Amino acid sequence: MRLKYELEYTLNCSPKVLFSRLSTPEGLCEWFADDVNVEGDFFSFYWSKSESKAKLTALKENKFVRFEWLDKSDEESNFFEFRINIEELSGSLALIIIDFAEPEEKEDAIYLWDTQITDLKRVLGI
Repeated sequence: MRLKYELEYTLNCSPKVLFSRLSTPEGLCEWFADDVNVEGDFFSFYWSKSESKAKLTALKENKFVRFEWLDKSDEESNFFEFRINIEELSGSLALIIIDFAEPEEKEDAIYLWDTQITDLKRVLGI
């Protein structure tokens, strides 16, 4: 059974700039996948030798984006989500990632997100 986990990264940028990197094929190509094609609400993500398809199922501008994987059979754990959270007191921006992994793959999945967020920070110039 896949486990849900949540990661939080503090990013020093505007929600609008970050949101475009999370919700558009052009933005996602810069850090998340090697290539991204979109037809309507359907996104095809390409990495070196693999392709995964997902449907954009929820979006609130500058707040959150949710993609549902089309090739995963377990309905409860077949999505990943990006949330942008602004800390009221400090004004700092946090990117919250909600994802799922098999228990034995969770550590590797977190490492992969850490690596991708490093790429995202480079793209954002932070």
